Amino acid sequence: PTPEFENVTVVVNPSEIQCEMVKELGERAEKIRQGSVDASIDNMLKITTDGRKAALDLRLVEPSATFTYQSKVARCAENVFDIYRKTHTSKSTQLIFCDSSTPKNGFNVYDEVKNLLVGMGIPADEIAFIHDAETETRRAKLFLKVRKGDIRVLIGSTFKLGLGVNIQNKLIAIHHLDVPWRPADMTQREG
Repeated sequence: PTPEFENVTVVVNPSEIQCEMVKELGERAEKIRQGSVDASIDNMLKITTDGRKAALDLRLVEPSATFTYQSKVARCAENVFDIYRKTHTSKSTQLIFCDSSTPKNGFNVYDEVKNLLVGMGIPADEIAFIHDAETETRRAKLFLKVRKGDIRVLIGSTFKLGLGVNIQNKLIAIHHLDVPWRPADMTQREG
């Protein structure tokens, strides 16, 4: 049986820079429609990808951009920390799904979220990335830690952390930073 749940949508208004980026994306799309740009230079897939990344965090498409609290990443970290604090004694766990970024050298949303959470007071060893569990043995050990409440926040992509992950016994919240790209990953629940 599916447990009762509350579906909350958090709206983050775009920054001025994001609004400018959307205008630029529209101009790029118009050039493509007019046929004035070669598809190897720019195309609708590139525009869509840049738009998704800019909506998540502008630094994914503009490396010189700076951190802003007016972002999905900052708002998610605040919500995760608030729930963490309220459920500290029960050691409840939370999942964060992010498909438009992966852990890597340089700026990425995974490290940014973790750094924000650690800065707010969550111990680093209570936050994990599914990408670090590269074998079935490591995944099993990680999932056990989540089920026990030793790992309180697990961050991963829909592909790696979605279907077949059995860690819900202490799960209190799921956060989606972006919309999954594949139609099969999008589900609608009535609530």
